[in-house]
Amino acid sequence: MTVNLPLVVVLGLITWGAVKFLGVRVWLVVVIALFGFYLADTFLAPAIDSGARNGVGVVNGNHD
Repeated sequence: MTVNLPLVVVLGLITWGAVKFLGVRVWLVVVIALFGFYLADTFLAPAIDSGARNGVGVVNGNHD
């Protein structure tokens, strides 16, 4: 059985769990999210994208 969930839902559940059970402050979650959007608009974005894709490939077992 395969279940497809959007990444936003998965990250939302992880964030909710971190705030509820780990005591992470909501303002810190907002700052990290805004920093991620800022970082996506810099020269580092292609390197981050490539690294994320390679990491997913390694986890899935279909790396070159």
